[in-house]
Amino acid sequence: MEESLKQHYPFVNPPLPYAYDALEPFIDEETMRLHHDAHLQTYVDHLNIIIRQYPALHNWTLEQLIKWNDNLPVEIQDSVRNNAGGVYNHILYFSRLAPPETAVWPSGEFLLLLERRFGGFQQFKEAFKKAAMSVFGSGYAFLVANRDGLLEIVTTANQDNPLEMGYYPILALDVWEHAYYLKHHNKRDGYIDDWFNRLSF
Repeated sequence: MEESLKQHYPFVNPPLPYAYDALEPFIDEETMRLHHDAHLQTYVDHLNIIIRQYPALHNWTLEQLIKWNDNLPVEIQDSVRNNAGGVYNHILYFSRLAPPETAVWPSGEFLLLLERRFGGFQQFKEAFKKAAMSVFGSGYAFLVANRDGLLEIVTTANQDNPLEMGYYPILALDVWEHAYYLKHHNKRDGYIDDWFNRLSF
């Protein structure tokens, strides 16, 4: 699924790499269907409508549309930021979830980087949850690598993406209410705890 981050027009909604109910009981099947098949699909559809009218952009990848947003025609910069970000962020979000039998946990050099930056995986979880809880309204928490290859936690509003800030996103936590409202209502903290139970690197 993650290779779809390199795709260009016409953009597609990649299928989930697991069944809709595979993340139960922590992330429910109905939410997964609505989140993937409705919310993500809408961003894909809107992005294709926008880019279709600009043949010079047909070979631009999602990453390029986001990272070089300031180079796009002014009249589509905001709509591309919102919709390309919506596609990229959701694909990354879904690609970092997995049922326990296929989940991958940090190891090797990546685990060392986590420990060096945060003190350990538990400390990372605490810092990441705090950041995700701090997002006002809709947005994301990201684990990113900076230009020096060091790990950082950043948050964004709406469908903004750290690529525009010079970071490389490693994982994304969607804290829009559509990601958790059916199961957790307005209790974001419970959703974050459940998300950690299905997180996969």
